[in-house]
Amino acid sequence: MANILILGASRGIGLEFARQYADAGHRVIATARYAAGLARLSTLGAEPLKLDVADPASISGLAWQLDGEKIHVALYVAGLYSQGGATTPPTQQDFDRVMHTNVLGAMQAIPQVAPLVEEGEGVFAFITSGMGQTSSVASSDAWTYRVSKAALNMAVAAAQHDYPRATLLALCPGWVQTDMGGPGASLTVQNSVTAMRRTLAAITPADRGRYLHHDGRPYAGW
Repeated sequence: MANILILGASRGIGLEFARQYADAGHRVIATARYAAGLARLSTLGAEPLKLDVADPASISGLAWQLDGEKIHVALYVAGLYSQGGATTPPTQQDFDRVMHTNVLGAMQAIPQVAPLVEEGEGVFAFITSGMGQTSSVASSDAWTYRVSKAALNMAVAAAQHDYPRATLLALCPGWVQTDMGGPGASLTVQNSVTAMRRTLAAITPADRGRYLHHDGRPYAGW
């Protein structure tokens, strides 16, 4: 039985990770912001923790909530989407909302969680997006979101150097039928998470700092 930590598990991909890992017999610790999400996690058999990754005061207390834990798989799933292209500047409120959740929350979680993943010689994966790669950019649509995911990828690649006994990586779930991806997406939540769990189970130290598709294929360019 492995110890699994999921940051951002109230719905969608995070909730499905909690469901699948719990069904497989693993111990799951999972976070949500509100009572409804915490209740859903409890129903699945996970250990719920109240946490808002966009609130520095909330996430700064994560380390003491996890004191003494040894984590084998940690997942940073929390993320927000933002519409709008480069013809209109983002408002400060929208920029801060997206960047705090997608980037600052992850950067604040790393120093608190990565040492626990090192104790388990495990994997710390950050759910990113193909929209964060800079080598192939189709449009400016959702440009604040694109910028946030590119920044997240860099944060993961840079942080890896400070945690040599853990494997940190960025993992794209694909185009998934969530509230963000919409009903026309090519992957169901269940299929995406199943593929990502298979990828995570096959990770080796050679994958440190990498940027992978949900099925384990490396991105050709960032």
